[in-house]
Amino acid sequence: MAIKYKRVLLKLSGESLMGKQGFGIEASMLVHYANQIKGLVDEGVEVAIVIGGGNIFRGLQAKDSGIERVQGDYMGMLATVINGMALQSALEKTGVYTRLITAIKMEQIAEPYIRRRAIRHLEKGRVVIFSAGTGSPYFTTDSAAALRANEINADVILKGTRVDGIYSADPEKDPTATKFTKISFAKCISLGLSVMDMTAFTLCQENNLPIIVFDINRKENLQKIIQGEMIGTFVGA
Repeated sequence: MAIKYKRVLLKLSGESLMGKQGFGIEASMLVHYANQIKGLVDEGVEVAIVIGGGNIFRGLQAKDSGIERVQGDYMGMLATVINGMALQSALEKTGVYTRLITAIKMEQIAEPYIRRRAIRHLEKGRVVIFSAGTGSPYFTTDSAAALRANEINADVILKGTRVDGIYSADPEKDPTATKFTKISFAKCISLGLSVMDMTAFTLCQENNLPIIVFDINRKENLQKIIQGEMIGTFVGA
C-alpha cells in the first residue's frame, strides 16, 4: 500500500513507557512500541524518534528537591538516554537496525549528534533515536523533537499521547470537550491549546512542519496514519 509520509519523527513521552506503573519502564510497553515502529519500517518509512524522560526524572520537578534548574534539566536529559537505550534494545530484538544518538557526548553508549550522519542512517533504513534533548537546559523534549524534525527534513511530527487527538478542553476532565480533526497553527494559539510547548510549536509553524497528535496506545494507528488515514488531529498551516 502507498505511504503518505516517507520520513517521520515520532515523539513519545517518557511517561508512556510506565504503563500502569507509577515509575520506570514497563516491559510490555517497550514491546508494544517496538512492534508498532517495526511496522512502519517494514512499510519503508524512515523513522526518527525523540523520547522524553518523565518516567525517570523531570527537570521541572528539580526545584522542589532543592536542585537548581540547569542541573535538573541535565538530569532529565540523561533520563532520556536511559529510555533511548531501552527502546533501542527492544527494537533490535524485533530485527530493526537502530542508532542511538545523543546531544551530550557519551561515546561508550551512543553516537554524538551529526546531522548528515543521522540523515544517512535514515536513508539506510535504520531507526534513529535522538536522546539528551537539545543538549542545552531550558528546552523540553518537545523542542528537541521540533528541532530534529526540521533538521532531518521530516515530512511530519507524529506525537503519540494517551488521548485520540486535540480537544477544546481536557477530555479526561470535561465531558463536553469537542475533538478537532484538523486545526491550524494560528487557531491552536488563539484557543490556547497546549499541543506542544510554545518554543516547539513556533518552530513547526515557522517551517510549516505539520504535527499529528494521536493515541499511541491503539495498535495500527501509526500504520493507518502513514497510509493517509485521518487518525487523531492534524495541525498545519
